[in-house]
Formats: sequence, C-alpha cells, structure tokens
Amino acid sequence: MQPLTDDERLLLTRDTMHLLDDWGLQTREMMAVLDMPETVKVRSFGRFRDDTPFPDEPQVIKRIHYLLRIADALRTTYPTNPQMRNRWMRQANRRFGRRTPLATILEGGESGLIAVLAQLDCTYAWDLTGSKG
Repeated sequence: MQPLTDDERLLLTRDTMHLLDDWGLQTREMMAVLDMPETVKVRSFGRFRDDTPFPDEPQVIKRIHYLLRIADALRTTYPTNPQMRNRWMRQANRRFGRRTPLATILEGGESGLIAVLAQLDCTYAWDLTGSKG
C-alpha cells in the first residue's frame, strides 16, 4: 500500500472521527479502538475533528481501514435506516457471545475488528478462509 498524503490522512481522520462519534464512543475508547501511540494524548482528539490528521502509524491506518469497511458494510446492510447502523453496533449479538459489536472491538482489539467485519461482510469472511481462487 502506498503512503497516504496529509490530505488523504486528514479526510480519513475526519470520516473516522465522525463514525466513532456516531457510535457514541468516549475519547479513551476511540484511542483504544485506533491503537493510538502513547504519544497521543486525550486532548488531541479535538484537533482530530478539525484540522489535524491521525498519526501516520501503520497500526492506526490499518484500524481506520477496518472501521471504514465496517461502516460501509453497515450502510449496505441498512441502506435506508442510518439509525439502525448505530443500534446494531450497540445491540447484544449472539455471534459475539451476547456482547455488543462495540464491546467485541474494544475487548478484542484488531481481532475484534476482524470478527465484526467478518460478521457484516461475507466477502471478507470468505477471504479469511483462504478460499480465494
């Protein structure tokens, strides 16, 4: 994957912050979901909503891509009901041991993101099985 420009990172940052705000995450939860480096402080998140891109760290960029794929899969699953997308993230799900998808992400880190994405996107789950032609 090619490195992102500052403008591309800023766009991804704004989209991601909007998504995490819609899901109702607190700043410390956002930091955990994104696996922010220890150098990033809670007070930085106000700037991320405005004019500062997330750090150019591979683990942060990777998690942003997972989050945006989850958001895209939710848009596909609930095309006419945006409120249901946020509700699905906060509703207990038997596939996650009666935990919410958000709890699965927060507790599982990257593997939680992968589990939620695989649940929503059957093509991603298919790719995980190694069933590519």
